[in-house]
Formats: sequence, structure tokens, C-alpha cells
Amino acid sequence: MPDNPNAEIIAIGTELLLGEITDTNSVFLARQLRDIGVNVFFMTTVGDNLGRIKDAISDALDRAEIVITTGGLGPTVDDMTRQAVADAVGRPLEFHQSLYDTIAERFRGFGSKMTENNRQQAYLPAGAILVENPVGTAPSFIVESQRGLVISVPGVPREMKFLITEAVVPYLLKRYELGIILARILRTAGIGESSLDDQIGADILSATNPSVGLAAHHGSVDIRVTAKADSKAKAMTLLDDMQGRLETRIGEHIFGVDADRLEDVVWRHIQQRQLRVHVTEAGLPGVISGSWQDAAQLLTAAVFDNPQQAFDYYLVDAAGVSLRDFAVDIAERIRSRENVAASLVVLSVPELAENADIEQGSAIAISTATDLRYRVYGFGAKSPLAREWLSRWGLANLWKMLREPPDG
Repeated sequence: MPDNPNAEIIAIGTELLLGEITDTNSVFLARQLRDIGVNVFFMTTVGDNLGRIKDAISDALDRAEIVITTGGLGPTVDDMTRQAVADAVGRPLEFHQSLYDTIAERFRGFGSKMTENNRQQAYLPAGAILVENPVGTAPSFIVESQRGLVISVPGVPREMKFLITEAVVPYLLKRYELGIILARILRTAGIGESSLDDQIGADILSATNPSVGLAAHHGSVDIRVTAKADSKAKAMTLLDDMQGRLETRIGEHIFGVDADRLEDVVWRHIQQRQLRVHVTEAGLPGVISGSWQDAAQLLTAAVFDNPQQAFDYYLVDAAGVSLRDFAVDIAERIRSRENVAASLVVLSVPELAENADIEQGSAIAISTATDLRYRVYGFGAKSPLAREWLSRWGLANLWKMLREPPDG
């Protein structure tokens, strides 16, 4: 029996394939398995089709010792997981009167009438281990077969999470001599994924324990460090050692660890150093200043009476001036006149989503005494991309620029 078994997760439901709901169950399951030392190499989503569900389970059993399915355990005709599991392991379904009585009693407790189709929930693959569901009506089960384990839990997130943490994880810990897998996320900003990859180096990125991987987001990149050991203390030591190596190479780009948020880190830096920062936002109000719950320390005086007046001036009178150059001009004039540590300007065309004929729909500029940075985008304020892209780029570069020494 392997000390660190492999698992595969199968999410069942046509609604997932249609994009009607987001599969958060697989993410939760992957993290739970990771934390107890179970490797997850595949995740599959399959619709409500008996043959395809059975094939997905059978294929997964060829690759992994543990297969966990979510969904398809309800009372309706499209709930096919029980039969698919039975078919995949070559066993018939068996009716359990005691399980049927338990389901009926639960309905009585709800004050609801149980319909006849709920009877199918009392069928389990022959020899299955029942996992009672005290927070719902769909029972779960575990099938131990020569091909491996199949664990089936409901798709309702509340029920799934309860059964995984209260029943499935304890079962796996008892069945296998599992090690520990711990993960730590180092948050970086102000550097692109390719540059970060280059600075970290192939020797670290190709390491297997701890392993290091990158995940790019809008304006920031996460570094995930994952360590395996036979105890939590040893895994923590591995994480600490790798974090130290990473900090030696790219420490200037790391702003936080795990749950740290860039907006909070920037705001703490502004407050701790008692910096004066000016933010001008026109067309997309609150894109930067809205990141902070208490922005009273931000200056509101501008070259114009208000940010929107500046944007109106650009749209009407600034013929021949690019949106980028106008944002840069405002940022530099405010920084000089107000004697602030940084002046940040965001301009976004209010009624524009994204139009290939318009080169610059949004512009952002940051000016300090020693540096000037700017960025333009084709989308305007109506685009769903605008707020996230502008805020992440602005916060990342403001963080980098404010940390630079006054002499540059």
C-alpha cells in the first residue's frame, strides 16, 4: 500500500459543463488531499451521462489509488453516480432498508413528504461502506475494490465539505500511512512572470521537494512552494529553507506571504512612513483609493478643481495629446505642486468597453521624485477588465516606487 497515494477528483453534473455553476468542490478537495499528503494529478468534469461517468471513473482507477466523485447522488433521473460506480467496479447495486428508513425519518423531521424517487438513494454498490450524511439526504459511500478506492460524496458544497472533513479525511488517514504536504504562497508584484521565472532560476524551479511553481494574475505573480515530509515540523523546515533561497534571489519583489493582500501592504507602508500620496481617478472612481477602507490620508487637492474636471478638459480641449501623456502631465504637476511622495493618476474613458479603433481607452501614471511609470490599455471604464487590471498594476508599481530610497 503506497505511503503517498495518488488521487483523482471527478466533478459530476451537466450544469458544470454549461457554465451555470462554478466547480468550487474540486478546489476544496484538492487542498484537503494536499494537506494530508495525497497527490492529485488529474481533475475531471463530466456531465450527467451514465456511460461517460462510468468511463471517467474507470479511467481514473487506471491512474490513481483513490477516486473521489462529487455530485450525482440525489433522487432524480439524472443522478447516476451510484450506478456508474457500480458499473466501473463490476458490482450490482443493493437496496438498504435501514438507509431508506433513515432518509424517510429525515424527511419527517423536515416536515416534508418523501417522494418515491428518493428510494433510489437507498441503493449502494454491493459491499460499499456507508458514509452517513447528517446534514443532507444524499448518503455517501466508499467502495474498496481491487482496482482502488472510489469515494462518492454529494455535490452540495456544504454537505461535501462536512463529509470530507468529518468522515473521508479521517478514513484516509487511518487507511494509509500518510505523510504531510504543506504549501506556502509568496506574493510578488511589479515583475512579470517570465522575468520572475528567469531570476528564480531553473535549479529552483526544477526542484522536486520542495517544488516551486508560478501563477500569474493581473499585475502580480504568486510563487507556490510545496513540501512533503513525514511530519509537519519537517515540512515547515523545508518551506522555510526554500523561502530563504527565493528571498535571496527575488526578495525585492516579494510583498507578502499566503493571505497577505497587496492593497493592505501598500496602505500599511503609507501609514507607517507617514507618506503623503495623491490619487486622481477620473472615469473609473475608486479604482485605487477604493482599495483602502480609510483613505483619509490621501490628498484630494488637484491641478483641477476635481478629477472629473481634468478628464472633461482632456476630452474637450486636449486635442492631439494622448491619454497617456495627459495622465503623465497631471501626475507630475500634482506631485511637484503638492510636494507629495507619489502622485497616481488613472484616466479611463467612461463609456468605452473595448474598441480596437481606440488605441488608448485607459491610462495610469505614477510620479515620484525619482521615478515615473505609466501604462496604457485599450479598454475603457465599461470593460470588466478595467478595474482589476488598473488597480493591480497601480498598486504593484506604487508599492515598488514607495519602497525605493529617496536618493533613487
